[in-house]
Amino acid sequence: MIFAIDRVAISIGSFDIYWYGILIFTGMLCAYFLANHEMVKKGFEDGTLTDMMFYIIIFSLVGARLYFVLFNLNYYLSHPADVIKVWEGGMAIHGGLIGGFLAGLYYTKKHNYSLFQFGDMLMPSVLLGQAIGRWGNFINQEAHGGEVSREFLEKLHLPEFIINQMNIDGIYYHPTFLYESIWNVLGIVLLILLRPKLKIGQTFLLYLIYYSIGRFFIEGMRTDSLMIFGLLRTAQVMSLSLIILGIVLWIYRNKKYDLPLYGDVYGNFKTFNKKKKRK
Repeated sequence: MIFAIDRVAISIGSFDIYWYGILIFTGMLCAYFLANHEMVKKGFEDGTLTDMMFYIIIFSLVGARLYFVLFNLNYYLSHPADVIKVWEGGMAIHGGLIGGFLAGLYYTKKHNYSLFQFGDMLMPSVLLGQAIGRWGNFINQEAHGGEVSREFLEKLHLPEFIINQMNIDGIYYHPTFLYESIWNVLGIVLLILLRPKLKIGQTFLLYLIYYSIGRFFIEGMRTDSLMIFGLLRTAQVMSLSLIILGIVLWIYRNKKYDLPLYGDVYGNFKTFNKKKKRK
């Protein structure tokens, strides 16, 4: 007998708490603790990130929802009340990243901090939040790939609860949420291992490149992609753009600035844009 996981985690009277919201919140909380540990280790006062997280959470959630709504505008113009129904899904990660970046830009400019060093400290945590948040898509039975057989899923040695949840109306689907979650976890390990040996800003840029490569290929497997003019997958276009941007900024900053290694910098957060001397 196949039992799908109920999207509602807790019901209190007529008020429902959804697994989707719980997992998004859990991802943010875990990301906060990982990032805060790194920031304190680098010399920030404990609590600095708390101030910044206020902006990041608000901007990220609003950005993620607006991005999704804009690329489904015809539907939401006809059903405006559904715009606020975030518990039903419909949070685009690229929109959240844009919102989070704008929040970080505002906060670092306001306090005269180095945006790139903040990015270096936060990116492994962002991947952690994304890895956990994808399980909200799993509960909602969304963000999946094309049709597969049960035998295919069994060959992946997946636990029974994942196989059952990938059965939607009698059809089994690729668990692309899981592929991306695993890709993100591997990315956390990669960034943390390489970060001490990279220059200021390069961990942030490596995140853009690494995440976007995985997202590009995984997005190609999905059946519910947001589309541009019904022709191009929005996430793939965005991923290619971020890969190119990351590479260009990496080369540009490395040539123009004399940047220290991330692992060598403690207690200096103002600027690392010391121009290289012309030879």
